Amino acid sequence: MADVNTPLLTVEDLVVEYGSRGKGFRALHGVSIDIKPGECVGVVGESGSGKSTLGNAILGLAPVTEGKITFDGEDISHAKGADRRRLAKSIQVVFQDPYGSLDPTMRVGDILAEPLTVAGESKDKARDAVAEMIERVHLPAGTIDRYPSEFSGGQRQRIAIARALVRRPRLIVCDEPVSALDLTTQSTVIDLFIEIQRDIGVSYLFVSHDLGVVRRICHRVAVMQRGEIVEFGDAAMVTSEPEHPYSARLLLASPVADPAAQAQRRQNWLALREEDNAAAVR
Repeated sequence: MADVNTPLLTVEDLVVEYGSRGKGFRALHGVSIDIKPGECVGVVGESGSGKSTLGNAILGLAPVTEGKITFDGEDISHAKGADRRRLAKSIQVVFQDPYGSLDPTMRVGDILAEPLTVAGESKDKARDAVAEMIERVHLPAGTIDRYPSEFSGGQRQRIAIARALVRRPRLIVCDEPVSALDLTTQSTVIDLFIEIQRDIGVSYLFVSHDLGVVRRICHRVAVMQRGEIVEFGDAAMVTSEPEHPYSARLLLASPVADPAAQAQRRQNWLALREEDNAAAVR
């Protein structure tokens, strides 16, 4: 049985640079983070902060210039080809746009079975696994015979989650998986992520720009700014009483349901921005 206190994934001093080394654009500057078995770690920040680049580096979709990524004791920093295909069984991804990540010309059953048949599973086993995953994400059995275009955005994201789960991974990189959904659908999909983690113990790296979202689902949260982690700690503390000024600004930018509280939050955010501008002039 895996030790829950031993990290499943460890990222150490990760540098990601695009272009010529030393002359290109540096997207990550020495980022370090870890995720334990059954844990959800959130990564939040504004657009361009580097949060998606971190997820892409773990998936092998961004170049590792310096540093180290370790998964279950194995250095996967520069895994390619057969090694990366082998890792796909253990590390999966759910993208922001569920429709763009699903082949519109394939039936849902074929979309979900494809990762299994490519890996060598028999058609019978693949069919059974697909049926189980359709049930787990709370979609009707008839889903397998329909096309992605026949479903709502929330339903398509459930299909994408089922596809990520079908090979029973140990880690799922969730890259803004609810940001394209309306608030009500966001809530139901987040509840599904929580239910799945509770039932099967999968770990998540949950990338988001919304502190309110990560507060609901994450155990720990890392706040990223300009390619660096400026704060990393318990989710309840980081999302309610952050220590770093940038984290505080993100919190103030998160909407709340109470109009009066929202107005006060906006005033506080504007005051912080004025302080930042004044400090920059000085």
